Formats: sequence, C-alpha cells, structure tokens
Amino acid sequence: MLAQTMPGTAASQPAATSTSRAAASTGGVSAPAGYILSPTDGVAIEVFGEDDLRTSGRLNPEGNLSVPLLGSIHLAGLTLTQAVSKLTELYSRDYLVSPKVNVTLLSYAKRRFSILGQVNRPGSIEMPETSEEGIDLLEAIALAGGYTRIASPERITVRRQNASGDQIFKVNAKRFTKGKGGGFLVKPGDTITVGESIF
Repeated sequence: MLAQTMPGTAASQPAATSTSRAAASTGGVSAPAGYILSPTDGVAIEVFGEDDLRTSGRLNPEGNLSVPLLGSIHLAGLTLTQAVSKLTELYSRDYLVSPKVNVTLLSYAKRRFSILGQVNRPGSIEMPETSEEGIDLLEAIALAGGYTRIASPERITVRRQNASGDQIFKVNAKRFTKGKGGGFLVKPGDTITVGESIF
C-alpha cells in the first residue's frame, strides 16, 4: 500500500492511480487497510522531486528507520498514512516547502509460529511474507513437513498469547481435510501442538 499527502490538504489519503505503478516499481506488497507498521517491516520512503531523500530498509527492532536529513525516526505503531503525515511534518518543519511524501510497505516483518509434536519438522517456522494476517492450519502443518505416521489430526492444540493472557484452542483438523468446516487461522506467535494417536 502506498500513502501520499498532497500539498494544501490537511489530511493524508491513499494515492489513487499511481499506487499500483509506484508499488510495482518499488516491489511493494499489498497491505490491508489500516495496516500498522511493526519492527522489522520493510518500507520505502520517497519525497517527490527530491531523489536524494529516497530511502528503503527494514525498521530496526525498536521500530525506527534512518531517514535522510531527519535521522532515526520511530515509525512502528503507525499506519502508512500516519507515517506519511509524520514524515511530511518533519520535512516541512526545517527542510522542505510542501513536501509530497510516499511510504510504501515493501515486506512484512518476519513473522513466525512454532509447531511441536507429531510433525516431520517441528520447530519455529517463518510465515510466508504474503500472509500478514496468518495462514491456514493445514498450510502450517505442510510447512512443518506434514504429519508423522502416528499423528492425530483431531488432537491439535493452538496456544495464542494476547494482552489478556494465553488462549488455548482445541482443533480437529480432520474436519478440514474432509472439506467440512472452514479452517483455522494460525497467527504469528502461535504455538501448535499436534497430538499422538492413541491405538
């Protein structure tokens, strides 16, 4: 997603027709509306007419990015539109008159989940970059090499940490393989345990 501010307008707004062309030229990924930047997200920053101010990189673990003239700027926790507003304000303050700033999401932060128990390759696994919201449980199991011979797909637990504490979900993945029921979305940070079948 590309965000842009136009001179003379008070509010930032998503760029209309130039979005897909600019995103394609910088290799951006499509971010959901309202996506909030996280540490280690990859971003590109452009100031129209100021090629020497163009930069791209990953936010550091604290959520900062080194930006020409401005130094280290904290962008984590902001939407792309808010990041544009912040950079526009900072450039306008001392350096430029009515700067037009674009911020493009190049890649999502490295997001991982853990999978334990009866899979062929248990451990911590990186989610595909195109899956910001998460991945399907069956895809997660496939990334771990699939079930072992003694796995019990109907005995899967998923532990998810959130602000109110841990949530434990008991999932019967056998339902999903038969096409009954939707699926289960595995989110970054989840821990999946595939149980062993009882003979």
